[in-house]
Amino acid sequence: MPNGTGSVHLWDRAATLLDKAIPEWLIALLLRAGIAAVFWQSGRTKVEGWLSVTDNAIALFRDEYKLPLVPPEIAAYAGAYAEHLLPLLLVLGLGTRWAALGLLGMTAVIQTLVYPDAWPTHLSWAAPLLYLVARGGGTISLDNWFRLK
Repeated sequence: MPNGTGSVHLWDRAATLLDKAIPEWLIALLLRAGIAAVFWQSGRTKVEGWLSVTDNAIALFRDEYKLPLVPPEIAAYAGAYAEHLLPLLLVLGLGTRWAALGLLGMTAVIQTLVYPDAWPTHLSWAAPLLYLVARGGGTISLDNWFRLK
């Protein structure tokens, strides 16, 4: 056996074992739940009660975020509602690709227009969202239940 061949074979066997031990449905489920929690928690900071957007949220969009072309009142409501609806869809696995794409778009806006120096955080959001856009919600999802691609 040439030098190194045994270790490559051992590595291949270990990789095969891990492929079987960690199912794709579990990865998709955990990615959906994890990234949904990030956006849900952010959305909860913008509302009181169930979905009453606060004056502080509007002030945040007016004074700190300063999005061009969108009045802060509209941006605050759109952001708060999106940060509730899209994570809910992700958790359910319903319209997973579209929900993930919407949150990916929000991430791009935040990265580009609001906090350009926070790219490590935004990259950690973009990675699971890209996976979900590309692969969908997985076997344990309403998308799968309803046979939606």
